[in-house]
Amino acid sequence: HSQLVQGQIIVSEPDVYHQRVRDRLHRCIDRWATSHTGRGEVLSPLDVPIDSWNVFAPNVLWFSEARRPARGARRLDSPPDLAVEVRSRSTWRYDLMVKLPRYDGRGTELWLVDTASKTVLVYRRTEPAAAEFDEVLELGEGEALTSPLLPGLAIEIADLFDR
Repeated sequence: HSQLVQGQIIVSEPDVYHQRVRDRLHRCIDRWATSHTGRGEVLSPLDVPIDSWNVFAPNVLWFSEARRPARGARRLDSPPDLAVEVRSRSTWRYDLMVKLPRYDGRGTELWLVDTASKTVLVYRRTEPAAAEFDEVLELGEGEALTSPLLPGLAIEIADLFDR
């Protein structure tokens, strides 16, 4: 897929392992979202306009019910409530150096899934009105990935990665 990052078009082709991890996360969030009404919508990579120099395509996007795109929407007008980026060799530096600070001021929770260390870095706000990320977690084997945005969802970190 392609993204606009700091005015440059970045094209990446994820490997099989990347896609397996992405698919596992997508399925877990989708099962949670579709198990009850009002839990929003999970989507696969779509263009997320950030500013005139940046249009990102997170690997997994989740929108709360109140912010989910309208039926028939052709484009997204705002960032998701949750963006998930799975590590790719060619794009990890952008995830950490460019995307992280740009999601910070937009109310999006960000999960950076590091396939090399088999951990997940979570960047969130403890209060919805907080201007920037004020909670950072590094979760590894033996821990579960949860979010106040997704009450009742718990994904075992070890289950994300090939054993």
